[in-house]
Amino acid sequence: MTEPLHWAVVPAAGVGRRMGGSIPKQYLSLNGRPVIDHAIERLLFHPSIDGLYVALGHDDAWWGDTEFATHPDLVRVDGGEERCHSVLNALRAMQSRARSDDWVLVHDAARPCVRRADIDRLFVRLAEDGVGGLLGMPVRDTMKRGGTDARVTGTVERDGLWHAFTPQMFRFAALLEALEAALRDGFIVTDEASAMEHAGYRPLMVEGHADNLKITRPDDLPLAAYFLDHQLGG
Repeated sequence: MTEPLHWAVVPAAGVGRRMGGSIPKQYLSLNGRPVIDHAIERLLFHPSIDGLYVALGHDDAWWGDTEFATHPDLVRVDGGEERCHSVLNALRAMQSRARSDDWVLVHDAARPCVRRADIDRLFVRLAEDGVGGLLGMPVRDTMKRGGTDARVTGTVERDGLWHAFTPQMFRFAALLEALEAALRDGFIVTDEASAMEHAGYRPLMVEGHADNLKITRPDDLPLAAYFLDHQLGG
């Protein structure tokens, strides 16, 4: 029996409104390189990744200046209005190459610090899993629910709560079907696990490291730079 291949998808068509900058957050400079170059490198050079698809905005003016814009193992596809549309476009583009039981890892372009050890752990934990799963961290802080006026409306029990990270890893056919079904139902999912949940699956949470942060606000950049320096030093 042929072993399943592993494909990576990086949705990168977003504009990062919360950063408030003049360019999308995935192209901001981090330790002298665009954020997206760090994120792509972690997957593209992993020995178990067989190919990578990046979904970009139609009028993206920055991708051509990145390190991997012409890499032979990377395929560019058009992104969509939301993350789920971008991922779906990438999955449809790989239909001629991917088998139904191949694995697809979807990773945020704005997560530059994911560790290879965590990607390896995801491979090991999900190798025989029938559903798939995602990296994350159990919630450790007290969780509050706020109202529209930012006043606390209650304390949320944190037992069983996780911070959801990426990569998120699922079988090609199952993820494609789940995303298509979610969109048919008018359910705009914020991550791939949500689409799988909507389809009735229960993805597995795989604990990773807390330094796998997502660049969302300006003060995330120096923190990411610190994490990258620390990883290199370690």
